[in-house]
Amino acid sequence: MAEDLSISKGTKAAQYQSILPQIRALMEGEDDLIANLANVAAALKEQFNWWWVGFYLVKNNELVLGPFQGPVACTRIKKGKGVCGKSWALAATLIVPDVEQFPGHIACSSLSKSEIVVPIFKENVVVGVLDVDSEHLNHFDQTDQEYLEELARLINFNNASN
Repeated sequence: MAEDLSISKGTKAAQYQSILPQIRALMEGEDDLIANLANVAAALKEQFNWWWVGFYLVKNNELVLGPFQGPVACTRIKKGKGVCGKSWALAATLIVPDVEQFPGHIACSSLSKSEIVVPIFKENVVVGVLDVDSEHLNHFDQTDQEYLEELARLINFNNASN
């Protein structure tokens, strides 16, 4: 298991291309879901210095806060509520350039300005979401979507213990 990250500079795509293999190595051979999600959140925070990055997991028909990096966060989110709940309900990635313009946005922090939420699937069912917030408007784009969706596919809920 790799325990040190090599933080790269360059284009956004180059940064993802550098960090994704490192994240894969962090998770290799580890079947504890929470440990893996914690390391993924830390690696992404280190590489991109986002305001907030973390996971919400589906439990008892709501999203429950999982491992994250950043300021304290909302603990529970109902299906269809806010960006995370909407992403879960739609089973689709949502990119929000300005959270103030998103109907029903849940403001865990007033400093968050833009957001991307990527659903995580197990057997074609959403089992969690990866949520990333930035303190900058229009921070996320199709490049983030492409690579974060690839990352979501790497997270193995099938054999994970949690």
